[in-house]
Amino acid sequence: MFLAKMTGLFLALVVALPAMANTKPPLRDVSEIDDTLYYIAIANEIDEYCDRIYGLRVKAINKMYQLRAHANNLGYSDDEIRAYVESKSEQNRMRTKGEAYLAAHGVRYAQPETFCVLGKKEIARSSAIGIYLKAK
Repeated sequence: MFLAKMTGLFLALVVALPAMANTKPPLRDVSEIDDTLYYIAIANEIDEYCDRIYGLRVKAINKMYQLRAHANNLGYSDDEIRAYVESKSEQNRMRTKGEAYLAAHGVRYAQPETFCVLGKKEIARSSAIGIYLKAK
């Protein structure tokens, strides 16, 4: 009886393991991809509101192509990547997260100068955000 149960459990695991191995986390949980898109989004917001700083768009676009290739290498299809990037709920989550970061660093939408102050700090630190920005 015990052997039959163990054999049954073993067979269940053998059948389940390939399915478990193919299970990928949602792209939002792949920090290298999600975090980098977040940094690019914040840099873009600084670019939009500060007229003395501009975003390095070509650098950001090149990085996004690299992220897509990395996601493909992790087993994500272009359709899965597109669904993640175009998802309204993911866009809202990213916006909420970004606005919290901006507010925590003294940025106020009614005061565009505050975007410039943060942008200059990010550039000076060569932060993950600052590398996508340049002062005019």
